[in-house]
Amino acid sequence: ATLTETDRLFSCEFCRVRSYLMPGDHFRYQLPSRAPDGKAVFYVPYWRCKGMLFSCVSEGVRRRFVDVSHQAVDNRLFPHSLGFRSQTLKLQFASTDSDARFLPSEQSLNTVMRTFKDRFSKLLPQPVYHQAHIGENISMIYAPFYGENRLYDAVLNETTGRQLPEAFGELVSGCTRLDWKLRFLPTLCPECGWDLEGETDSLVLLCRNCNSAWQPGRKRLHRTKFGHVAADNDADIIFLPFWRIRADVARFHLDSYYDLAKIANLPKVPRDEWREIPFRFWSPGFKIRPQTFLPLATKMTLTHPPNLVTDRLPAGELYPVTLALESAVDSLKVTLANFIKPRKIHYPTLQELSIMVAGFRLIYVPFVRRHHDLTQPQFKFTILTNQLKLAKSL
Repeated sequence: ATLTETDRLFSCEFCRVRSYLMPGDHFRYQLPSRAPDGKAVFYVPYWRCKGMLFSCVSEGVRRRFVDVSHQAVDNRLFPHSLGFRSQTLKLQFASTDSDARFLPSEQSLNTVMRTFKDRFSKLLPQPVYHQAHIGENISMIYAPFYGENRLYDAVLNETTGRQLPEAFGELVSGCTRLDWKLRFLPTLCPECGWDLEGETDSLVLLCRNCNSAWQPGRKRLHRTKFGHVAADNDADIIFLPFWRIRADVARFHLDSYYDLAKIANLPKVPRDEWREIPFRFWSPGFKIRPQTFLPLATKMTLTHPPNLVTDRLPAGELYPVTLALESAVDSLKVTLANFIKPRKIHYPTLQELSIMVAGFRLIYVPFVRRHHDLTQPQFKFTILTNQLKLAKSL
């Protein structure tokens, strides 16, 4: 079977067993080659960073989606980036079984990430008090080339116009077969042995047989605590996943909803009974454009939490978890920055501010389907249906 960029679940054509793909470090993909038969094609590595970027500046939180690439070999013979190719061309997992040859990576990920950060910061008003990459997807993409007096781009099968240097033969001789293997983790419930459910891009797998949820780890599946908000049985419902996170925020007393109301300067008088309601951060557990992600996370965090039906998967359609818990944790400081008052006092302290996670739970929240959108009546928030469709490519 041919695996594509968004696949995380693989089904064997022979035994029908489903497995979860584990890359070890980063996924590796290759662009398609249109080189004529007989050409000595070799692949050049590029780091790719894709995800949401949030920047805290004096006026508030700037948000944007980024999808950038940068050469991983530090050689001027090749283009410094892939341009829009990583977004417009169909990527496939890099093949380790073929005789294709790959240039080894020379630029470390940390070096390239500093380059990306400098590039983004130049476009922002200064000072930048804090930046966070949410839903960050780091991968290596290999672009095909071949030499014939000049360097040829094998994607287009056209010359790049660049003359081959004298050391080109030595450069190509350094190419080797790709030393990278995907591991396959069987998607059988560790509790009861039942087949786990999930979409091809799911980061949490579910067992309806023993009512459990599991996150793939490096070597095995880890149980995940979950719950759901009760829904109106008469409505057409889909449950969207959210990470509810308990955290300790340095220099702030944020133990209860009463504390939150004062720190966020909510337009309502704090009530004594709010002292009994524990404070929790909320973050979407699914990919969505950054212009929706931050308002949704802020709205869920600031709204009085509803009663939860815990430890049971809700009956009905569940939207897959496509944003990892680690990304939700990375978003906490940005969410705090979006509602904390006054900014002039608190923003300069963001860089040194520490937030320690003390616990988390995956919560499924019911949204009512309407013709063009999904609405959550309790939280008074609406998401356009097309946003979820487009988020598949984020």
